[in-house]
Amino acid sequence: MAQKINGLPHCKFALVFAVVMDLLGVVSMLLGVFASLEFEGQDFGDLLVYSGALLVMFSMGGWVIWYSGNIEGLAIKKKSGGTMGRAFDRLARNLSRRIHLPRTESTP
Repeated sequence: MAQKINGLPHCKFALVFAVVMDLLGVVSMLLGVFASLEFEGQDFGDLLVYSGALLVMFSMGGWVIWYSGNIEGLAIKKKSGGTMGRAFDRLARNLSRRIHLPRTESTP
């Protein structure tokens, strides 16, 4: 019997990070554009617009990690590389195991 997976199976932390950064960035940009934020005669609207754009750019990293972590069925062919290739593979595998949240089975 095939295992049923509800929702988004992998990289939930990256998804939450990306969504939160997008929300904060958009709110910051909208505040910078539409709110008149003056403090001691200086306008801080541009600062909010630029920092919001920076937050949205950071969120792109979260979206890329989330999307790449949810790609299923990619076969990785091992190359007969040196010890550096094996060390990198081990590091990537260990990092992936720490980030990956266990799947839960749903009962119909």
